[in-house]
Amino acid sequence: MGKLLLLIGFLFSGFISTAQNSITGTITTSDGQKAAMVNVQVKGQNGNTTHSDSKGNYSLTNISGGKSTIVVSFVGLKTQEKTVDFSGAGPAVLNFILSENAQELEEVIVSAKKGLNAQPVSVGKVNINPMDLPQSIAVIGQTVIRDQQSQRLSDVIKNVNGVYLSTTRGSTQESFSARGYAFSSTNMFKNGSRVNSGVMPEVSSLEKVEILKGSAAILYGNVSPGGIINMVTKQPKFNYGGEFSIRSGSYGLIKPSFDVYGPLSKTIAFRVNGTYERADSYRDKVQSKRFYINPSVLFKLGKRTELLLQADYLDTDFTPDFGIGSLNNTKIADVPRSAFFGTSWQYNKAKQTTATATVKHDLNNNWNINFTGSYQQYKRDYYSTERIQADADGDWGRPLNKILSTENYVIGQVDLKGKFNTGKIVHTLLAGVDADNYSTTSFTFNNPTLYDSLNILNPGKFVQRTDIPAANKVTKAQTPLNRMGIYVQDLISLSAKFKLLAGLRWSQQESRPVTTTYLLKDSIAKGIRKKDDAFSPRVGLVYKPSPIMSVFASYANSFSVNSGTDVFNNALSPSIIDQYEIGIKNDFFKGKLSANLTFYKIINNNLAQTAQFAADGITPNNNTALKELVGETTSDGIELDISSQPVKGLNILAGYSYNNMRYTDIKPGKGNYIEGERLVNTPAHTANSSIFYTFQKGKVTGLKIGAAAFYTGKRFGGWNNTQQQVQTYSRLIPVDGFTTVDISAGYTFSRISLLAKVSNLFNTYNYYVHENYSINPIAPRQVIGTIAIKL
Repeated sequence: MGKLLLLIGFLFSGFISTAQNSITGTITTSDGQKAAMVNVQVKGQNGNTTHSDSKGNYSLTNISGGKSTIVVSFVGLKTQEKTVDFSGAGPAVLNFILSENAQELEEVIVSAKKGLNAQPVSVGKVNINPMDLPQSIAVIGQTVIRDQQSQRLSDVIKNVNGVYLSTTRGSTQESFSARGYAFSSTNMFKNGSRVNSGVMPEVSSLEKVEILKGSAAILYGNVSPGGIINMVTKQPKFNYGGEFSIRSGSYGLIKPSFDVYGPLSKTIAFRVNGTYERADSYRDKVQSKRFYINPSVLFKLGKRTELLLQADYLDTDFTPDFGIGSLNNTKIADVPRSAFFGTSWQYNKAKQTTATATVKHDLNNNWNINFTGSYQQYKRDYYSTERIQADADGDWGRPLNKILSTENYVIGQVDLKGKFNTGKIVHTLLAGVDADNYSTTSFTFNNPTLYDSLNILNPGKFVQRTDIPAANKVTKAQTPLNRMGIYVQDLISLSAKFKLLAGLRWSQQESRPVTTTYLLKDSIAKGIRKKDDAFSPRVGLVYKPSPIMSVFASYANSFSVNSGTDVFNNALSPSIIDQYEIGIKNDFFKGKLSANLTFYKIINNNLAQTAQFAADGITPNNNTALKELVGETTSDGIELDISSQPVKGLNILAGYSYNNMRYTDIKPGKGNYIEGERLVNTPAHTANSSIFYTFQKGKVTGLKIGAAAFYTGKRFGGWNNTQQQVQTYSRLIPVDGFTTVDISAGYTFSRISLLAKVSNLFNTYNYYVHENYSINPIAPRQVIGTIAIKL
């Protein structure tokens, strides 16, 4: 505790110091709106640069000399210069007004050449220049989402190397992984608040998707290693606009959408977007319907205060689909891609509602405080056959399962952010507290566990049932969970070339007693209360030999609370995680080419996974709440990111990642895993590339063409092998790597745009494998077209 107080005291000591040779100011457009992302630099002082934040504010420090020239620039805008004299006392104030209005600036920003290292992420909670951040980040913006006509979040994420779609259990949700570790609800965020991952998010509402790779524990507490994903929805605007569109495609896809925004007054702006989607599938008897709406309102409560209210509602109805299954738990069944082995009546109905209120207040030009309160409700009603595990001849007893659950989630967080000096040392401080309450209510049913028999190689072998078995509620389980954390982080600019990022978080998670009501017996049982807490330190060093190059190294330690119990109903100990990262970021040719290279190593002292067997060690475990600690795992690898805009209208993205995720310190003993074996669902290699060009001149002005290729390397499905296992065969199911290629073409004239895409051009056939029973073929070649009309 003494070390913590010493660190906090050091970080806050600068409040008593006054800034020397520093300058602050605000950048606005000609119509009085704040201008964000504008570059600000001290002329002749390499490395002393910054950019305006979302409020148009900027701050520069460590400025040498009595007089200095401040340069304001942005790609596509006229550069401005002003000279400031520091002979007076206190920091100087210098404001700029751009000749463009807000709408013109927005158009410039959309088409501007913004590289990998010019896009701060809101998920980082503080406005730090990416070149000064000792961490790898990625941002997939609206342009890429639109150009690729992304339907699901996986269509967006595949543009980020090292982050990949790992499984699609039952095709009712998408599960992502990064650097060898699976994401869950703890690693998925929307507008900075944790969000349930049990439903496929609606992509049409997204302005961008931010990925913070590596450790995020200091900012968000109990998150899995590897990284986090933050979905940023579209925001209100103080200029009128919008769009109506309709998308249509293969297998009966029809998707009308709308997006309308504008001012309600000089101080209130709104935005509403929504969509309806209906589609069949390349899989027999599989259908889906979705309805989504996303309203938001922005209130300017004064010159320094704003309130943003956001909400969305998603109602989705999807046929659960566990794919084509495995034979004898050792190989994937050789059946048609369209073969469906469920019933005609099975269903998965999910509804998700979120509401968020964010208050931002500027204390002055250097300090601001933010408050966010968020509520989420998730409901799921599911009844389906599942777990396609046939014997060697294809015979399979179809299991049946019903789920009815409701989740309520409330979060509150307060962040204080600002800049100050201690002598000539500049501090960018973040301090905050967050707390959330998570409550789940779920039921069990007395439905039959076995529905009937089916042969997946010869479906006509058995007569199949068509009725819906009765299912009555048997138990009701209420599971409350509380989390809280206090954190402080300081980016210390020792000079224009050296930056030190240091921080510490204290986190606590309390699993309150689970209350189980036995509805048929009219009795109640309570579980065991469990509380865990720990400190999570983080430190990183950045060296900038020039304004276009940044070299960094970082270390972070965190703990991951393991929910559930072991098979003997004992609480699990937390997992302790060490993460190391080094890298280099480069911007060449005035930002026209960005190339980043990152090396990382993650050591988890005791990884928790779903238990394979019940307490008897023989019966397969189907309860995901029963876990086991499997021993130490190590994940290390390399990631390369490239972004280029060599000429106006041409955009290129590319990336490659290598990952080695394996068991590294496993005790000898029956049932323990094999040291050195790669974990399932962790491809060693992934890669992505895309190129889009929009013609700028001549009769073909407005014509856009593009292509994208995505590679997922070899990996294993099934289960990892164990020492002295009963099976005489390897439990790993080898899955080949695969590459898909998409091509696109579009044309924009006046306010109308047309865009068409052929996905999986070469009709590649492969699978996403969840353990050894949900083996879902990837989609075949499909055609999608969108027509949009701007308001």
